[in-house]
Amino acid sequence: MNSQFAGVLQLLALITALALAYRPLGDYMARVYSSEKHYRPEKWIYKVIGANPAAEMRWPAYLRGVLAFSAVSVLFLYLMQRVQGSLPGSLGFSSIDPDQAFNTAASFVANTNWQSYSGEQAMGHVVQTGGLAVQNFLSAAVGMAVAVALVRGFARSRTGELGNFWADLVRGTVRVLLPISVIGAIILVACGAIQNFSGIHSVGQFMGGSQEWNGGAVASQEAIKELGTNGGGYFNANSAHPFENPDPLSNLFEIFLILLIPSALTRTFGRMVGSLKQGYAILGAMAVIWIGFTALMMWTEFAHRGPAFDIAGGAMEGKETRFGIAGSSVFAVATTLTSTGAVNSFHSSYTGFGGGITMLGMQLGEIAPGGVGSGLYGMLIMAVIAVFIAGLMVGRTPEYLGKKIGTRQIKLAACYILITPALVLGFTAVAMALPTPADSMTNTGPHGFSEILYAYTSGANNNGSAFAGLNADTQWFNTTIGIAILLGRFLPMVFVLALAGSLAEQRPVPETAGTLRTDKPLYAGLLVGTILIITGLTYFPALALGPLAEGLAS
Repeated sequence: MNSQFAGVLQLLALITALALAYRPLGDYMARVYSSEKHYRPEKWIYKVIGANPAAEMRWPAYLRGVLAFSAVSVLFLYLMQRVQGSLPGSLGFSSIDPDQAFNTAASFVANTNWQSYSGEQAMGHVVQTGGLAVQNFLSAAVGMAVAVALVRGFARSRTGELGNFWADLVRGTVRVLLPISVIGAIILVACGAIQNFSGIHSVGQFMGGSQEWNGGAVASQEAIKELGTNGGGYFNANSAHPFENPDPLSNLFEIFLILLIPSALTRTFGRMVGSLKQGYAILGAMAVIWIGFTALMMWTEFAHRGPAFDIAGGAMEGKETRFGIAGSSVFAVATTLTSTGAVNSFHSSYTGFGGGITMLGMQLGEIAPGGVGSGLYGMLIMAVIAVFIAGLMVGRTPEYLGKKIGTRQIKLAACYILITPALVLGFTAVAMALPTPADSMTNTGPHGFSEILYAYTSGANNNGSAFAGLNADTQWFNTTIGIAILLGRFLPMVFVLALAGSLAEQRPVPETAGTLRTDKPLYAGLLVGTILIITGLTYFPALALGPLAEGLAS
């Protein structure tokens, strides 16, 4: 079968599966976050942590809950790594160095999962399952909670209350992430992913000699790694490893898990604000970007010319023959347009333009459909910006979902969209100017610059994937990328929750003949255009020095 045609069939199967899950999952999540009922296991959790789930919170209290919980999580995961050598099930691995432990703790708590280590050579069973896997659930639930708080800001009026962070955190974990992850893990085991707690053992090689491998609870971690748009792999090869991603069917299923909740949350949004069409408009904008990026990626990877490429049928370097160009391209776009960061191929080996597409996907803010929770609130921030621009063009006060977008709202939205570019470009400039970080590059010229740019783009946007040619296990990169991860995750949340609080306090504005219809294709097109223009103006000079220069030279 023609590989391009096989890629189209994979896309159609993926879209069909997402469409079938969209309505039931989206409606279910709306009920989860709107229900006043608490299940018995949830009540036990509230009792242990001393939380009152019925107490409504204004945005400062909600934010304090987010930050306090995340700070404790960073400290707990850091300490767990520092004492790993004394823990049972450590497989003989020593404790993690302080700078790497900080980087890993910050990364997993911030839903980034940047890894400057090889999992099978550094982390024992307890740290993997009791530390990293647990944070895969909790960091995703935090992102969903913040997104729901912003949706409540649009849905409520004449109150500053946004719900209860602890209730949203627990419900997202217990009622959404856990059940789907259990099902996902069973399916992955059926596909051939491993699930055990075996120790290190030697495996014979075809050409003689042996290699040491250890087992682990891989399928369960793989399920939440993709479902929660986390991305950290149990093994260094991540989702290119056959223990994590055995065959093309599991590959397609993992892409489905990556896109599942971010897509369905647009239905949740529409249901909670009382207009499903508003959710469809947001979903439409996300879908246009995702399909466009996927088509561009497949085109540049299939069409790259040269004798070796012609024989292989396209740019196969760095890609698994099990998945081919199509399966790798769809996976790469899905993982960089969300905050997942999992990889089933080496992005550093992609064509110049292909590598640029993965970077641009993150630089958009990972909003198509984006990370679990973060994709929705990122897209809603861009929706506010688009409404403001439309209001300027027609000379009237902009409104979105019956809420006026005034000076305070647009300042908060502007601060949100400026944070990650400042972190990415600032840290990249400093790293290129100093001699020590530059020594970590294995390539010079545009590709070497792309390695640095990709690393900070991935960290600040909470993606976690890497360009593979960069030695990031140094004090400089562990520290600076860790700082970029934390600031890139939690500073935007400050402005999201402040915006939610200001919107919830407003009285709804009646719709008039002059009100911009934000549930129509015209507005969805305006939203897509706004996203592309803002991102292009921000990052084009940096991209021109890296992937664009490399692509034009090839």
